[in-house]
Amino acid sequence: MGEQLQRVEEALRASVRTDDDFLTELASHLIKAGGKRLRPAAAVAAAAVGGRPTTHEVVLGGVAVELVHLGSLYHDDVIDEATTRRTVESVNARWGNLRAILAGDFLLARASEIAAGLGTEVAGLLANTISRLCEGEVRELQAMFDPDRTEEAYLRSIEGKTAALFSSACRIGAIVEGSLDRPTIDALTEYGRCLGIVFQIVDDVLDITRTEAELGKPAGHDLEEGVYTLPVIRTLARHDDDGELRGLLGRPLTSAERDKALGLVRTRDGVAEAVTAAREWADRAGAAVAPLPDGDAVRVLRQAAQDLVDGLLLR
Repeated sequence: MGEQLQRVEEALRASVRTDDDFLTELASHLIKAGGKRLRPAAAVAAAAVGGRPTTHEVVLGGVAVELVHLGSLYHDDVIDEATTRRTVESVNARWGNLRAILAGDFLLARASEIAAGLGTEVAGLLANTISRLCEGEVRELQAMFDPDRTEEAYLRSIEGKTAALFSSACRIGAIVEGSLDRPTIDALTEYGRCLGIVFQIVDDVLDITRTEAELGKPAGHDLEEGVYTLPVIRTLARHDDDGELRGLLGRPLTSAERDKALGLVRTRDGVAEAVTAAREWADRAGAAVAPLPDGDAVRVLRQAAQDLVDGLLLR
């Protein structure tokens, strides 16, 4: 997929060029910082199930979903008062919150404009996806500093804030490919939902187990900010008989308290159980596309879900 993703990269950079050099700099800041481009890759791979060459419309579908993702990162960094993102200075840290918010809005607007050019179904789908992203974020905000947050509530949140965009990436790629029937499009949509859940669980495990240098952003940030993710939820529910972890949570943490809480989660079985849950969702992703005719694209999709978990275990 190297050639197709290079096309996505070029179109992504072109999509944020404007007559205003400063706005272009703001909007392209995180694009230049790089990234895995998993969402446009999912769109391209889903379209490839049809067996035809990747069209410009498929590339643009990938660009649209990546712009939504990037716009959400700009806004997230303002909310979190983050200072780094992808090993570079965050937009809000460098240029201030107002400019970061406006640049994020610009990226969402460009995504919507591109989606509109791909047809009313794609435009409506992307608009609905942005709405679901917001709903997922609000669910997370409502559960901040709640040590009784349930696994069900966690999954509802990440289905909106993360899985919705992966799901839509696959669906958009499949729709604009032009030859895939509705059952195939629906199967790829479900695959994307499961893949997004895998991705978020893996990301949440990494936030607990890795260093700031490895992550490119502060380690343990979610825990410090009162966002209790699956490794923490599992630890509290099953591996905190002494109540030591629960005694630390439910309020803002100092750096020392954060490090202590991280140590408790790292040394108990909640992390391993979260990895197992990620593996189960990866299996569900593979099962979603199992009925489709076997081919390179389907094999890539099935392997991608497993690779997310395997990559976590190898780090």
